[in-house]
Amino acid sequence: MEYRSVNPANGEVLRSFARHTDDEVRSALATADNTYRRIWSKMAIRDRARIVARAASLMSERKESLSRLAALEMGKLISEGRSEVDLGAAIIQYYADNAETFLAPRTIESKYGCARLEYSPLGVLIGVQPWNYPYYQLSRFAAPQLMAGNVLLVKHASGVPQCALAFERLFTDAGAPAGAYTNLFLSTEQVGTLIDDPRTRGVALTGSERAGESLASRAGKNLKRSTMELGGSDAFIVLQDCDIAYAVKMAVVGRMTNAGQTCIGSKRFIVVGARAEQFLEAFRDALRQLKPGDPLDETTTLAPLSSDAALTLLLNQVREAVAHGARVFTGGDRLGNTGAYMQPTILTNVTPDNPAYQEEFFGPVALFFAAKDEDEAVAIANDSPYGLGGSVYTADVEHGKQVASRIETGMVFINYPSMSAPDLPFGGIKRSGYGKELSHMGIEEFVNKKLIWVAPAPARASRPA
Repeated sequence: MEYRSVNPANGEVLRSFARHTDDEVRSALATADNTYRRIWSKMAIRDRARIVARAASLMSERKESLSRLAALEMGKLISEGRSEVDLGAAIIQYYADNAETFLAPRTIESKYGCARLEYSPLGVLIGVQPWNYPYYQLSRFAAPQLMAGNVLLVKHASGVPQCALAFERLFTDAGAPAGAYTNLFLSTEQVGTLIDDPRTRGVALTGSERAGESLASRAGKNLKRSTMELGGSDAFIVLQDCDIAYAVKMAVVGRMTNAGQTCIGSKRFIVVGARAEQFLEAFRDALRQLKPGDPLDETTTLAPLSSDAALTLLLNQVREAVAHGARVFTGGDRLGNTGAYMQPTILTNVTPDNPAYQEEFFGPVALFFAAKDEDEAVAIANDSPYGLGGSVYTADVEHGKQVASRIETGMVFINYPSMSAPDLPFGGIKRSGYGKELSHMGIEEFVNKKLIWVAPAPARASRPA
């Protein structure tokens, strides 16, 4: 298995990297375990914070080169790459600043005696991370777990090896000891072998359902803790009082950010009431205004998909949906002959018996539904195997919150497609996975929450007179 950088805008092979050998993987694990036991877990949290904060500073300093790498390896618009780097650096700094508070021992008020909760690291963790946000995904895994005192072996996606190495260098250059953060070019089989090893204590995956099933099963068999952030098919619900022009603007943001390759991207557009057709036509017109081009060109607004394979998969999904009765309202085909570009697409008439109704479309394809009322909109939103995020659009925010409470997902956003910030917990339910990242919740996923309880002192016998 080879890790290759291929520019999806033109198909050019940039660089290739050999997979790490089994001996190299064994050596990396031994180094990580030794670093955990002798150095990193023994280090004062403030000393870890200085290293992690330095990595955040380096990430900000290297924003242009990191953004360029993401554009070249997976086609991300250069402007979106800069925003991703900014967010990743903010996440890393957030945990450097707040981990000591998050991990401070807590007193438990109990009528049964003196008790407190202490937090301690688990050891070597394995991270399996995706290509679509090659820095943000790594940041939200690495920062809290390093600050907790764990050490990391990370398998990044095979399509972004240069991004993987550049992120690893942030911590190396910041002064982290060898073994604290280790990038490995691994096969699926090697990941499984690492999970089986008793020196590893947990696994975190962001990826597909299939990968989640495999890794969660392997971790469960070994009785090891895991978190799974998997796919999503987020509903975008437009209530009758919402301004249509604003809703359409947000629909373009929600569906087309990162060329639609976002787990928490808006994918199912559900419009309540008589203005559904108005929204649909305006959405189509807005999508047609997007400009394809080189992701490094500041004027480009439509990026390629990450690879030809990703484009082929998406086109096959659209064809299958049409074969089962869906209608292509706009788009539906490859865009041009060079690069992995796809026309922004809207599918209508997607009925519950169509395979597309239950699928995630990881690219610039939107599914449109008209709902006769709010109850039907919520029912359509909840009729999905996924439960990552969703959004509600309304002039009445308080009512929007009531609707949001009825949506069966890990996150719901009002009047914006999605929001990720260091202090906001991120995670889903159902087949979108389990566990939380970011905020104080993210640092608590892979720590031992140890109870220390002291028995009440026995009553002293009174002395005889």
